[in-house]
Amino acid sequence: PDLSYTWIFNNHTLDLQEDGRRFVSQATGSLYLAKVEPWDVGNYRCAVSSAAAQRHVWGPPTALTLRGDGVMGEYEPKIEVRFPETTYAAKGSSVRLECFALGK
Repeated sequence: PDLSYTWIFNNHTLDLQEDGRRFVSQATGSLYLAKVEPWDVGNYRCAVSSAAAQRHVWGPPTALTLRGDGVMGEYEPKIEVRFPETTYAAKGSSVRLECFALGK
């Protein structure tokens, strides 16, 4: 719960306020990019820190490249929906149902 995630792009901290295409989940640490553009190509690294443990750890760099042929092959986008058959809620309470579509 006290973990904080930051992503580094080409040795610079990503400014996620710059546009609405990028998002870092503080629950999972995942970086989401929508509508990848040529200027998104480069090296990405995740940095995880814990104030309580006074630790800061860097992940290995991961390169993002664009395919020139526009073919995704084995990495075609997939839409998977997994919901429980029944969701229970108390009268007057709030319910949150999430749906994700991810592609690589």
